[in-house]
Amino acid sequence: MRSKLQGNLFLLIAAIIWGTAFVAQSEGMNYVEPFTYNAARTLLGGFTLLPVLAIFRRNKNIKENNNDTAPAKISIKGGIFCGLFLFIASSFQQWGISMTTAGKAGFITALYIIIVPLIELIIYKRSSVMVWICAAIAAVGFWLLCIKDGFILNKGDGLVLCCTFFFALHIMTVDYFCAKKCDGLIMSCVQFFTAGILMTICMFIFEKPDINCILNAKYTILYAGIMSSGVAYTLQILGQKSTDPTSATLIMSLESVFAALSGWLILHEVLSFKELLGCTLVFAAVILVQMQQPISNCIKKCRNAVDNNKTEDVK
Repeated sequence: MRSKLQGNLFLLIAAIIWGTAFVAQSEGMNYVEPFTYNAARTLLGGFTLLPVLAIFRRNKNIKENNNDTAPAKISIKGGIFCGLFLFIASSFQQWGISMTTAGKAGFITALYIIIVPLIELIIYKRSSVMVWICAAIAAVGFWLLCIKDGFILNKGDGLVLCCTFFFALHIMTVDYFCAKKCDGLIMSCVQFFTAGILMTICMFIFEKPDINCILNAKYTILYAGIMSSGVAYTLQILGQKSTDPTSATLIMSLESVFAALSGWLILHEVLSFKELLGCTLVFAAVILVQMQQPISNCIKKCRNAVDNNKTEDVK
């Protein structure tokens, strides 16, 4: 119980950090281009974890006197896969954030909580009416939030939506390797360097990085690098180790709420009634999709109670 509570707390803190990081990411686009920003903050996240990883690994080996390399191999493999998905998702997200608001980007990113069960539906061939209902509600909410004059989809909104799919794959990959007893710190560190190297390559191919511009964006990069990357993504991996996927995705989806609040408080962004209604519908879908199992259990209990009453009446 204590382990699960700790895991939930880790994920809640991660959601708060990610939500407020949308503001830093949005502000960072005033100084540098997407690949440059992501390369700087992701590599910074990896370097931030190196001393922490060294201390934890040293204490663990001393305490357990265990130099087994199996968990390390699994963790490195998981880190490479997670880093690949993180690279794709972050690239789409940062590119999209440069063309939309922090609050809207946060709510659209939260759609991964709909996409995760849909991917599971395809893989495991399990059908759920509630999943389809929630997907429809989220689609309507997304339309209200993003579609403006004459059914025109904002390009930035579309790019953030693409990132949502790859963040869903990232969450599923973390769950997969956590089940294999990976080392969370090693996997997190490897994913940052994997994603950071790929982003750096893209930075030199597609952009013209300027050290002065990077220095001008230093505060947003420091926050996004140390807190959003180094701290929050590590908390996600550690939190998912002791929290079931349903609860984990629900808690992490709260980043959208904190993104909207931070955009309103810090950037003074304004959402219209239509956009607020869209946000409400998306968030409602986020909650409902995670309530499908409790609702299903409640229906089964009601049916069992009715059947038991009928049996007693027959007797």
